[in-house]
Amino acid sequence: MDIDEKAPAIARAEIDIAADPATVFRLISRVDVWPSWKKDVRSVSLQGPVAPGSTFAWKAGPGTIRSTFQEVDAPRKIAWTGSTFGIRAIDVFRLEPHDGGTRVVERESWSGLVARLFRSRLRRTLQSSIEAGLRDLKVEAERQEAAPGRPEAATEGPEATTADSGEPVTGERQAS
Repeated sequence: MDIDEKAPAIARAEIDIAADPATVFRLISRVDVWPSWKKDVRSVSLQGPVAPGSTFAWKAGPGTIRSTFQEVDAPRKIAWTGSTFGIRAIDVFRLEPHDGGTRVVERESWSGLVARLFRSRLRRTLQSSIEAGLRDLKVEAERQEAAPGRPEAATEGPEATTADSGEPVTGERQAS
């Protein structure tokens, strides 16, 4: 699965993380613990296992996003679709070993009438959102990597939601 290349809002970002792909994949795929480390996620309700067809609903920003896993290929790729306020999203993460850690590339597209009407603003919102999410992922994955034997550390401590790595996230925005 890939994003909708013809969607009015598309964003892409990548980041290098000093943690193994299994650790990074676990953090992305364990949607039920996102609120402990992803600053913009307030709650998540997962229905079923992390597998294609399983659904989850999550609160971020002003609304609830209803998502369905489309592809789960641990620890290389995970993708889901979602919808909220008339926006249809496709979010795809690709992970690859890189320099003893993991390079994460995230691509996301938003389509639908709302995305067409507010394309310029939503492109900026989407780009900044995935860049912030990747920075949060880096902080938590590297925190867990530094604490061997604690794979469930994502559910502990406020430091997961307040730390900032200061690392650059490289991204590209679709031209307006």
